[in-house]
Amino acid sequence: MQGPPRQRAQGGWQMAARKGTKWVYWVLVGLILAGFGGWFTGGAGGRTTSIGTVGGLEIQAQSYANALQNQMRQLQEQTGQTVPFEQVQAAGLDRAVLARLVADRALDAEADRLGLSVGDARVAEAVRGTPAFQGLNGEFDRQAYREALRRNGLNEEAFETSLREDSTRTILQAAVLGGIPKPQTYGDLLAAFSNERRSATWATIGPEAVAVLPEPTEEELRAFYEAHPDLFTAPEVRQIDYAWLTPDMIQDDMAVTDDEVRALYDERIGDFVQEERRLVERLIYPSDEEAQAAKARIDSGELTFEDAVSERGLQLSDIDLGDVSREDLDDAGETVFAAETGAVLGPLPTALGPALFRVNAILAADETTFEEAAPDLRTEIADGKAREVIGELQSQVEDLIAGGASPADLAEQTDLEPGQIAWSEGVTEGPAAYQEFRDAAQTAQEGDFPQVVELSDAGLLVLRLDGVTPPALRPYEEVTAELRKAWDSEALQQEIVARAEARAQAIAGGASFEDQGMTPQAASSVSRRDPVEGTPADFVETLFTLQPGEAKVLPTEGGAIVLRLDAVEAAPQDDENVVAERDAIASQVSGSIAQDVFDAFARQLQTNTEVRIDDGAVAAVNAQMN
Repeated sequence: MQGPPRQRAQGGWQMAARKGTKWVYWVLVGLILAGFGGWFTGGAGGRTTSIGTVGGLEIQAQSYANALQNQMRQLQEQTGQTVPFEQVQAAGLDRAVLARLVADRALDAEADRLGLSVGDARVAEAVRGTPAFQGLNGEFDRQAYREALRRNGLNEEAFETSLREDSTRTILQAAVLGGIPKPQTYGDLLAAFSNERRSATWATIGPEAVAVLPEPTEEELRAFYEAHPDLFTAPEVRQIDYAWLTPDMIQDDMAVTDDEVRALYDERIGDFVQEERRLVERLIYPSDEEAQAAKARIDSGELTFEDAVSERGLQLSDIDLGDVSREDLDDAGETVFAAETGAVLGPLPTALGPALFRVNAILAADETTFEEAAPDLRTEIADGKAREVIGELQSQVEDLIAGGASPADLAEQTDLEPGQIAWSEGVTEGPAAYQEFRDAAQTAQEGDFPQVVELSDAGLLVLRLDGVTPPALRPYEEVTAELRKAWDSEALQQEIVARAEARAQAIAGGASFEDQGMTPQAASSVSRRDPVEGTPADFVETLFTLQPGEAKVLPTEGGAIVLRLDAVEAAPQDDENVVAERDAIASQVSGSIAQDVFDAFARQLQTNTEVRIDDGAVAAVNAQMN
């Protein structure tokens, strides 16, 4: 290997580096090799150029080009499609890549200032221990090493320098972050919070609690009308002129011969004639003697078939053959198909050795005759022919629209049938039964050319928007029946909640649910993550806001729930799940804090380090990315 060692700081730092595990270096080696594409050259004689300096250390153009390539490759993997470099630039990712390289070089400059380095011996150990550089005998192969570097456009000196710098940055980062303690108290608090459990009693109250609703006055109804205009506003109406044709419309006109029906029946005979089958399990043994011994124990009642499966180290799913035909079982077929459901048979010969069989179900033979199947087959063939006719018609329709034809013109010149519809949200009759029509009607604009819509059943529809009636509040006199119904519904809910509030107050004061005429239900040891069946979505959230003995009302659709907190169970400190969550939270927060600290350290280094970027060289690299 080539490349002079750094002469400074041969002591504690190199000793710390030697204590690192080998896998860290192998990861660095892989990242370095993956990062080099070896394609960018520039300058006189094709030598690799620099795009700038940080603290006197150059940023190689090749490094910038490789980092850009990696960023584009990651985007391609994430999106599943090629990402043009113009899109990368528009998102500012090229500037982000350059910023990362500047930050790395600032760290390199600081390490150089401190005399921090990784010795030649450690670099050599990392290189020799990398599997990619080893021969068939598992030993370091210099030829394989050079060839791997050559394929990536590298020489030994450049690669080893990059490996040394990456390793040194890792050591510098460890030194900066080594004194950051894990926030264990924070983990303790969050784990205790999320694992606390509560027990409660609750009961529902419904419309039956309200005997009679008050009679509203005219003023109350008008006030409700004015307060809820959304309930009485007519939706936007779109006047649609259309022409359409679906397979159902012309299916009866399609000529279908008996020969065509017979041919389709014969082609799909397996769908109509199904032979007798069995649901079978097969337990194979190494020898006939072992199989016979197992069968004898099963027959005597000493052993169940399930126990025999377990003795073989298997599960029932491992020996399940599913539904099989007589032919599927080869020589065992006759015996198995002569047995009753639940019978255990054998030993019987199989290609894998002697086996015991259990019959779990008998599936009788089933046949649909040609005469029985013919009507559906005839309809299917006619539908296919109708689809073909409509498919061939589409190009003609599109040509007519391009020539200025309206939906009415299309109805005159083709087999499409005309129609008009006043469409609004909620209308699903006629062509509005198709989602494709509703989507097109919603987005159509006045003055647009007629729009061709392909329907889900292979039908063809052309629509044009002729006008739009905007939403409008319907007059009070037109909505009296709907108004009264809405008022009654809201009044009933208010009465239910009022009665529930009164009962909740009494229960919080010491009364029982039974005293209040309610049938209580218990919810025991509920965590913040446990839903309680039969309760609204905010039940658990509300439960964890209460104090012991406190009761609260939760309105529901058409009723209410009275909820009382009975007891609070603190998170068990020695529970393995709580301990694991506590440690995971502490580690996660510690990692986040450490990253913030290191980012601040890196930014401060850049502030105090001279950075010079050659915009022309950067532009030259970017140009080769297009």
